[in-house]
Amino acid sequence: MKSDLLALSAIALWASLAALGVTLSHVPPFLLTGSALLIGSLIAVPLSGFRMAAWKVPLPTLLLGVYGLFGFHLLFFVALRNAPAVEANLINYLWPLGMVVLAPLFLPETKLTRSHLGAALLGFAGAAVAILGRHHADGLSAEFHSGYVFAFGSALIWATYSLGSRRVPHFDTAAVGSFAALSGVLSLGCHFLFEPAVDVTLSDFWRIAVLGLGPLGGAFFLWDAAIKQGDPRRIGVFAFLTPLLSTIVVVISTGQSFSINIIVSAAMIIAAAEWGRRATR
Repeated sequence: MKSDLLALSAIALWASLAALGVTLSHVPPFLLTGSALLIGSLIAVPLSGFRMAAWKVPLPTLLLGVYGLFGFHLLFFVALRNAPAVEANLINYLWPLGMVVLAPLFLPETKLTRSHLGAALLGFAGAAVAILGRHHADGLSAEFHSGYVFAFGSALIWATYSLGSRRVPHFDTAAVGSFAALSGVLSLGCHFLFEPAVDVTLSDFWRIAVLGLGPLGGAFFLWDAAIKQGDPRRIGVFAFLTPLLSTIVVVISTGQSFSINIIVSAAMIIAAAEWGRRATR
């Protein structure tokens, strides 16, 4: 299905985020996100056929887009500052499960079957194996951190934004450029308010450009097109591939050896994706 290919393309781009982020770890997160989103928004120019009218959407739709792109990153960054990164990242990856579970609330024509729920839970378990296996689960914090609430909030935002985009009046995918541009401006505003000033080198700029054209830009356009055309329950299960592929990319880029957890995670997520695919045929 075309929607599957679009979703998997977005997931593949998101999988490169961690590896690119490592090379830009010295750049404050709001500065990095804001700059990348502004660059990513430019994809809308050729996508719209150089028609600025395609960027225009009703105010409620624009607010939904900013809620998704800016709200997600804002709460996730707050989560990382107030909770251990591994646990916050794992909680954040509840968003694909949220898409599956909440789909009937947003889209009455869909139903939550035991197969969809089972596939989503299996996918989340596979994602947990990928995330925790890389960071040694025996080192997890047993304490409650306020950042967990923000991590859950960021997951809820992305799930509801993805589903909500099917509830608002249809808009051109190029309009995601306006979501990204406004979210980028707000992110840069947070940088100036809350983060120290830093010097960005030419090398940094080119990496940020790749980030903007890929996981923090192009992926959002692909995701929007996939959600518009496909079954969000099925796409939500596919999304659990993101942490697995991200882990694989980091392992390869850093020259580490593959561990058994990657194989187990891959088997679980692939099984979940096939289960979800069969459930929505």
